[in-house]
Amino acid sequence: MTNSAIDKKTLYAYLDEIKDPEVPVLSIIDLGIVRDIVMHDDEIEVIITPTYTGCPAMDMIAMNIRMMLATLGFKKQKVTTILSPAWTTDWMSEEGKRKLKEYGIAPPNPKQHVCNEKLFADAEAVQCPHCDSYHTHRISEFGSTACKALYQCDDCKEPFDYFKCH
Repeated sequence: MTNSAIDKKTLYAYLDEIKDPEVPVLSIIDLGIVRDIVMHDDEIEVIITPTYTGCPAMDMIAMNIRMMLATLGFKKQKVTTILSPAWTTDWMSEEGKRKLKEYGIAPPNPKQHVCNEKLFADAEAVQCPHCDSYHTHRISEFGSTACKALYQCDDCKEPFDYFKCH
């Protein structure tokens, strides 16, 4: 297949094969960090947004994108990181949220639309990905990575990561 025969839909399918190095059950498409693919005359540009500024996985993700594009025959390529608007868990696919739960990580809750997000921060109900109980409590604001918090289920007693809503 020559790169001139590859359309955007096909490129998104190829990018869906690239996994997040921190949560390998998710693809970069599941995460929603691929913002756009721009095909110029003889160059392809993939625009990405990190899950949070300074995410250490982004260098590896950009390298994997470049390697995938090279494998597809794109000699001139560019991976551009943009920070605004900031990534939000709303950009995650429903399939990605399902994969997180199956992997044992509680997916992000839908964002609450309140005037002061700190007002109800401690009252957020997080469902246990192991037994589906809402009787859980936060142990630490940060889990295995900065984008996750550490919780424990009061029913099954299992600890688990929660992919924080933001």
